Amino acid sequence: MLISEILNMNKLKSRVAVVTGADSGIGKAIAEAMGAEGAIVNITYHSGAADAEHLSRQLEEQGIQNSIWQLDVTREQQVSEVFDQIFERYGSIDILVNNAGVNGSDTPLAEMSTETFDQCIKTNLYGPFYCCRKYLQLRSPSSTFGKIINISSVHEHLASAGNVNYNASKAGLKGFCKSLALELAGRNIQVNNIAPGMILTAMNEAAMNDDQIRNKMEENIPMRRAGQTEDIKAAAVFLASADSNYITGTTVIIDGGLSIHLGQGA
Repeated sequence: MLISEILNMNKLKSRVAVVTGADSGIGKAIAEAMGAEGAIVNITYHSGAADAEHLSRQLEEQGIQNSIWQLDVTREQQVSEVFDQIFERYGSIDILVNNAGVNGSDTPLAEMSTETFDQCIKTNLYGPFYCCRKYLQLRSPSSTFGKIINISSVHEHLASAGNVNYNASKAGLKGFCKSLALELAGRNIQVNNIAPGMILTAMNEAAMNDDQIRNKMEENIPMRRAGQTEDIKAAAVFLASADSNYITGTTVIIDGGLSIHLGQGA
């Protein structure tokens, strides 16, 4: 018996989902979770073709329908073309997860090149803009279900020195989410952000590879542990399902209490 049948999970049955940057990390976990809930999963990747293909095979073995697409979300025309192809293949796109992103550069502003700043903004902010715009252009006025989920960061509201590019992109994504949620509320399309804290993915490679670094960072987290991708995926499924139909324009913070702890000792 297939895993999806064993669990009898159908929250997203036959919904067509696009998860950008789904070849690894948080995106991969979300793609797996949505597939287990019955979604047709479109895996996009920037350069991790082998990882995307491996994930696709895993999903196929579980009876989960999926497709793979190479996509650089900073390229406006490519976003349009890939989304057109997905729409042509499946007839709709119901769920959009804007997960693809790049990390901060750990570079003081005075030393930061225009290219470094631009790459971060283009990926983390223009990427969701291009994807959301095309998603909305493809939707029928008669559509009754739509979900947009942006994978943001606690840095949409917490600053960190040396990462003005990343902080600006995520703060911008917070405003983007709220504005778009207002714009789409009358069309029954919900728009929400998920703001992870310290999650053990490639973006936190140093903490994954060095226990001392990780332990030091975890001292700032009230729950005294870094998060795992499993801590994110259930929230994504919830926000993608009808269970969250009355939630829009908000950010779900998943950080083990980090955001509310930083004022201690002041």
